[in-house]
Amino acid sequence: MNDIGRHTALVPQHGSRGDPWRASAPPIYQTATFEQESASEFGTYDYARSGNPTREMLERHCASLEDAQAAFAFASGVAAVTAVARLVQSGERLVAHTGLYGGTQRLLARLAQERGVEVVWTDLVDGNWRTAVRGARLVLVESLTNPLWRAPDIRLLAAACKAEGAWLAVDATALSPWLQKPLTLGADIVLHSATKLLCGHADVTAGIVATRDATIAERIGFIQNSEGAVLSPFDSWLLLRGMRTLGVRIDRQQANAAVVAEWLANRGDLAAVHYPSLPTHADHALHASQAQGPGTVLSFETGDETRSIEIVERLERFAIAVSFGSVDSTASVPCRMSHASVPEALRHVAMPPSDLIRLSIGLEDPEDLIADLEQALTATSSNATRTSSVPCGKAHAPRTTAHMIDNSVATIPRSRR
Repeated sequence: MNDIGRHTALVPQHGSRGDPWRASAPPIYQTATFEQESASEFGTYDYARSGNPTREMLERHCASLEDAQAAFAFASGVAAVTAVARLVQSGERLVAHTGLYGGTQRLLARLAQERGVEVVWTDLVDGNWRTAVRGARLVLVESLTNPLWRAPDIRLLAAACKAEGAWLAVDATALSPWLQKPLTLGADIVLHSATKLLCGHADVTAGIVATRDATIAERIGFIQNSEGAVLSPFDSWLLLRGMRTLGVRIDRQQANAAVVAEWLANRGDLAAVHYPSLPTHADHALHASQAQGPGTVLSFETGDETRSIEIVERLERFAIAVSFGSVDSTASVPCRMSHASVPEALRHVAMPPSDLIRLSIGLEDPEDLIADLEQALTATSSNATRTSSVPCGKAHAPRTTAHMIDNSVATIPRSRR
């Protein structure tokens, strides 16, 4: 929708298309089946797995926001990733960034073992990835890597994939279509864990896949219907409701996040602060050129894993929780939580630092969040042993890429290991 404002585009028009009662709010069609006019001909809807008016309204809305031809709603973000991974056949190559969400890494590792897909892990931000994408069927990257918030050059990746005949899929969970539309940058597929920013209230588990490519849309639609990991009518309705406030939520949350990130960066007693709006961020200029904001999540390193755990446990306004993007602020230690599922074979290249703390910033007053962080940091400062930042599970060993092929690529072969 290029002829209306961004906030207007977030609000679906006039309830559900075709609703006989013209409900002003989207109606919930909480039904498994639909009565047919005759025994010989089906109507528009027959069985909720194959189609439901509430879910269809959500899918049309997501497609509109992404400037896509079609969108598909799944029961979780991982279900959406699974559907995209199904596009790669046995014997074909899937190239994945080493910094993907831990659950995605676990899924792709199993994919390599059980389905005969060659999964190649490479650094798609800094590494020598051009060699890795040769011969690929699908390349998978995140718009901002979680939890270090590095930004891949999506335009450059898209051009390289097009030259190789590969599809580029971008997991844009960390930004949402409010801040970035990967399809407009050349990507073939965009996917989301809609559990996070799109929902925004931590009360829905959902995933979205969107594309402009008719062939991809047909295949994803078949996978959605035949495998059945569809989003329920009620969850579709909740997600629609949450997306109406997407813009105002993110604008407020990322403004808060920028204040918190700058305060942390100016302290001088932390090992590192990771947030794309900071001028010191490695991808500050690149990210600004391909997104409309830095997002709502940041991370920092204290230099000591024990201290980091204690800081998180001392916080009072931040709930200790996995996931991110809700209106409520949360804190986590990724290597012990969201990335604990990284397969053992990938831990030397894919694990975040053991002392890294991830903060998902909500709608609270930033002064209150800073005061909470101040008390936790102050209370733990005298106990910090200031050991070096190390990958989770390693005992103070320096980070290295020596185990990786060509300093950038690690391959999981099709055979079992």
